[in-house]
Amino acid sequence: MGKGIRGIWRGRSVVSFLVSGRGLNFSVVARNILRGDIRAQLGIVITDRRNAGVLSRARHLGIGGFFLDPSAYRDIRDYEREMVRLFKSVKTDLIVAAGYMRTLSPYFVNVYKNSIINIHPSLLPSFPGMNGQMMALEYGVKITGCTSHFIDDGIDTGPIIMQSPVPVHGSDTLDSLSVRILKEEFKILSESVRLFCEGRLRVSGRRVIIRK
Repeated sequence: MGKGIRGIWRGRSVVSFLVSGRGLNFSVVARNILRGDIRAQLGIVITDRRNAGVLSRARHLGIGGFFLDPSAYRDIRDYEREMVRLFKSVKTDLIVAAGYMRTLSPYFVNVYKNSIINIHPSLLPSFPGMNGQMMALEYGVKITGCTSHFIDDGIDTGPIIMQSPVPVHGSDTLDSLSVRILKEEFKILSESVRLFCEGRLRVSGRRVIIRK
């Protein structure tokens, strides 16, 4: 039997975020929620970097932003327990990992099983982990892209929700390719969040079924 997605349509789903950097994907999803294009409520943003640009973006949008310093905790479990406490304090249904550069432990993944969506800059299962754009260039592929998927215990191995292809041009640099991939990330991440919040995603083994 496929596993349904929990926490949907209790009114509106609460969407929170994990971000390590500038927060460009975060900003796009958050604005879509504020405009009503995604039927959800905004929760909070947690970052593992003190000077992450996402904090100023969250303030500008009126969203609570929290810096949690991993080095201030005895081990990863204590750090993640604090993340869970903060997410639960706003009744988070969905966590969007939008450029979060830390691996989540099985403990955290289990708490929010099938409720953490990640965006990755390659067509998984090709080029998982860091630097997916650079690996595509170095490997010489003609088509790369991006993938939204649920996070599981592995590195970019969770069930795939959506993918979008991006051609690789002979003249591409890392920057030019990354910009084109990012534009597609904006689209499929927002669409994946919208589908989740409408209760239209079901996980069946390694497959994500999108209900009509």
